[in-house]
Formats: sequence, C-alpha cells, structure tokens
Amino acid sequence: MRIGIPKEIKSHEFRVGLIPASVREFAAAGHEIVVESGAGAGINAADKDYRAAGASIAGTADEIFANSEIIIKVKEPQEDEWKKLREGQILFAYLHLAANRELTKGLLKSGCTAVAYETVTGPDGRELPLLAPMSEVAGRLAIEAAAMALHRHSGGCGVLIGGVPGVAPARVAVLGGGVAGTQAARMAAGLGADVTVLDRSLPRLRRLDELFQGRARTRYASAAAIEEAVFSAEVVIGAVLIPGAAAPQLVTESMLSSMRPGAVLVDVSIDQGGCFATSRATTHSSPVFIKNGIVHYCVANMPGAVPVTSSYALNHALLPYGLALAGGGLRALTSNPALRAGLNVHRGHVTHPAVAMSLGCELQPPDQALAA
Repeated sequence: MRIGIPKEIKSHEFRVGLIPASVREFAAAGHEIVVESGAGAGINAADKDYRAAGASIAGTADEIFANSEIIIKVKEPQEDEWKKLREGQILFAYLHLAANRELTKGLLKSGCTAVAYETVTGPDGRELPLLAPMSEVAGRLAIEAAAMALHRHSGGCGVLIGGVPGVAPARVAVLGGGVAGTQAARMAAGLGADVTVLDRSLPRLRRLDELFQGRARTRYASAAAIEEAVFSAEVVIGAVLIPGAAAPQLVTESMLSSMRPGAVLVDVSIDQGGCFATSRATTHSSPVFIKNGIVHYCVANMPGAVPVTSSYALNHALLPYGLALAGGGLRALTSNPALRAGLNVHRGHVTHPAVAMSLGCELQPPDQALAA
C-alpha cells in the first residue's frame, strides 16, 4: 500500500502523522511510505531521518495527495487539503465531524473513505484507544493553560492555582471524569488546587474516588451540582465526551453572570463543538478571549503545543490500527470491528450514527456502505 504523510497545515500544528520509528514498521511490512519534506520538523525529525527509516520524500503536498492510497495525518484536513482527496483514497486522521459541517460536506463530495481516530474502538468496543493519548495530553495541558489564564495580565482573577501557605488555592471544577478530566484533576490536585470532578457515571466516580484518596472530591453531575461547582470555581475544565457526537453544553451564557469575575473556562471538548455555550475555537497564537468577564481558553489542537510528546504518544497507539488498515484496505474495515467503528464517511455517505445525528444527515450504516 502507498501511504502518504503530508505536513500539517492547521495553525500552530507541529505534530506529524507518522514518526520515523513508525515508518520503519510500515516499511518492514512491505508498504511504500512517502513523506512531505519538512513534515517532521516539529518533532525534530529531518527528511534524512525518514529516508533512513525507509520513506521517500516528496516536495509538495500535491504529490502526496495525488499518489497515495492512504493518507495518514493528525488533524482534520483543511479546505485546501480536502479538495485534494478523491474516491478510493483512505484518510486516517482526527476528524471531529460532528462539529464541522463544511468538512463533512467536503469529504462527502470527495468520495473518499474517512476513518476517524476518535471513534476507533478497542477490542471491547467501548474504549477509544486513539483518542486516549491526546486526551491525556490535553487534560494535563488544560491545567497549565488555566494557570496562565488566571494571571491578571491575561484577564484572570489573579489567583495562584496552588495557593501558598496562609492563602487558599484556586477551586477547580472538572466537568467529565473520562481520560482528559482525570488527567486534568491529577495535575490540579498535584499543584495543590481544591479540585472537584463531576460525572454522571457512578462506577467512574467510584474509581476516581479510589484514585484520588481524598485529594479531589467527586460529585454526581446533576444540573444543580454543576451550577454550584461552576459558580464557586476559579477554574472550570470542560472535558465532556460523547464519542463521535457534538459535546453537550453544560454551561450556558446566562450562567457566566453568576461566576466569579476573572474565572477561567478551559474547553477541552472544543473539537466536538465545546461544552460551554460561549465557546468558540481559538488558536495557540491567540488562545483566550474574554466574555462577560470570564476568560475562555478554547484552543482546538491543544496537544499540538507539545508535538514531540503528542506525536510519539499517538503513534504508539495508532501503529497496530494503521498497519491493519494498510494491510487490508477496505477489507480491514469489513473484518475489523474496531476499525469499522472509526469509519465516518465512505463514498459520499455518512456512516457513523453520532455524526449523522449531530449534523442531521442521512446515515448509511458501515456494513451497508462497505458492501455497496
């Protein structure tokens, strides 16, 4: 299989689809890998490193898209990229289509087969192994971002997230106790913050209670509990996930007026549309905005800020899935339930139920789409 690795072009995105070590694994399996020149610069991987691993180097993205059977990248294709996709080509990347109608239209028009990292499942059909590593990174970065946004010059209330002896720390409310929320809570608790994690899964709350051993509180995420936690917090981390679907909006615009002036909202769920009603995607070059006196941090590719950690963590998770997809092509999607769960678009049809529901699109189930 001919596999193309284009350079990422989203704003301040320095990750790369395959690291040299992964290229070596694909090459050993008999695949041809073509990497766009400079694609690995953000992780300090030069073109010569990719050549040594078994790849060839292309001068432009046009060459990659024109000649590859599979495109492996990190972030969703930008408009200039989705216009290069074609029928019969497989795209393997983060897509987050439920929050991006224009991209969905572009993929449908291209006729390509689009497999989303964020909906590929584990063997049990429940875990999301390709989303988890970036959720770990984003969860940890969320507290770093919140700590900076709390600074007065950023518009924050001027509270040190961990406090000092004699002065109370920041109160941090984490909405969602999944991978990202757990990592955010760990970081916040480690810095000495006063942490509360809210979730609707009682088994998950029990696991978190055992994990934190009193260093963070757990609460059932009723509407009343969310309001109480949000209104009293200096930092609110939004880390809510419904696989493949738009994130539910748990903090309304009217709630902002009851929050503490200079409080910080960090929306880790922004890729899926965000879980705060006032969220809008921001970039690493302009990460925050202030609305109604509340600082919003809504960077849509948070892990791109630490591309070395992120690219390696992602590649460690995606390698077996990528090799299976390259080895079998469409047959792999038919025979492998975990990969099939990642199928979002195929030959002009939306194939993931959560995406179809979020966008109001007609659904063609994966089995039917692949059999057509």
